[in-house]
Amino acid sequence: MANIAAAVRRKVANWTVTAVRKDGSQASKPDVLVTEEPLEIRAESPQQEALPVAVTMRTPGHDFELAVGFLFTEGMIKQSDDVRTVRYCQLPDSAEQQFNVVTVSLAVPFDEALSRRGMVTSASCGICGTTSIEQLAQITNRIDLSTGPVMTAQMLTSLPDIIRKAQPTFDRTGGLHAAGLVDASGDAYCVREDIGRHNAVDKVIGKAVLDGKVPISSHALVVSGRLSFEIIQKAAMAGIAFIAAVGAPSNLAVETAEDLGITLVGFVRDGTANIYTHKHRITN
Repeated sequence: MANIAAAVRRKVANWTVTAVRKDGSQASKPDVLVTEEPLEIRAESPQQEALPVAVTMRTPGHDFELAVGFLFTEGMIKQSDDVRTVRYCQLPDSAEQQFNVVTVSLAVPFDEALSRRGMVTSASCGICGTTSIEQLAQITNRIDLSTGPVMTAQMLTSLPDIIRKAQPTFDRTGGLHAAGLVDASGDAYCVREDIGRHNAVDKVIGKAVLDGKVPISSHALVVSGRLSFEIIQKAAMAGIAFIAAVGAPSNLAVETAEDLGITLVGFVRDGTANIYTHKHRITN
């Protein structure tokens, strides 16, 4: 841990494991592990000094997108122009950067109550500033049912394969989630990997914010795992009208998507899919 600034930039780590077979024999072999390191996200504005907002366990890579995406889905960033700069922390009187601390400089003041919550999240479960459908409805608009991508059944069932092709670290480790933004023609605007499902979603949304492409109206959000309320919350904040997942949704995820006008599809695998809400965005 002494050289953590260098360590957090690696997406993978090498390890020697002992493989055991059913006949009882054992053999040593090399293995590749996905990296998990903390990232502290800070926010500042012209009127406010940098304050810590959250610490998340993440896979290094696209840290600036992760920080911006998190602040956007938590409501601290309203639009792309709110972001002035994003930087790694630099120690006073030192040229050394701390690659596990990112500061987002905002053009407008932010609610310091968010920073005082001291939010901490693991890689297995994200955090969500809104704790109910009612609270989420107060800060988001129901998505117009006439907007969003319209997918053919063939395109819908191919979505996991499209993002799978852009997962180089998963190929090496088998231990990462992915999220991607894919349009109705199958073009992937952005695919990101992370040990945390919520982090992968924040990364793709953060890229869209930095590129000035929010709200995200013409792309579906595709995720490699299950769908929980927090994923729906993040998508709703970004104006995403279509979500597809390889895994299962929770009941709260389905209810929230129904209320907010979001098409939600789960179990997209082996050429089939389950459409839970607003099926008008899928055609034959």
